Amino acid sequence: MAEGLLRHDAGSRFEVESAGTNPSVVRPEAIAVMRELGIDISGHRSKHVDEFDHQPFDYVINVCDNAKESCPIFLHATKRLHHSFEDPSPPSVGSEQERQAIFRRVRDELRQYLHNFASAS
Repeated sequence: MAEGLLRHDAGSRFEVESAGTNPSVVRPEAIAVMRELGIDISGHRSKHVDEFDHQPFDYVINVCDNAKESCPIFLHATKRLHHSFEDPSPPSVGSEQERQAIFRRVRDELRQYLHNFASAS
């Protein structure tokens, strides 16, 4: 969701990539709540950080504690930022509406954080 939000909200100001240390799939709940904002992430795929091993970055933003602890060091990164958001992706008990509400809340928190990041950068 972070990749889709920053691409959409910051326009061409940033070249955005997203990856994780344990990639899986883009969850349908994420696709649905992003669609509510008019952002289509249905074509996104979950990527492993190793795909970007030799690519220089100006910023590396970790959005969960697990990523902060297990993210490799990007030698070319000039700034590494961290903010811990709840991971909405683990299967949880509850209805589809309840699971989407969690994704929606995390989406909105991410959006505010990334807006502040883009404004300060």
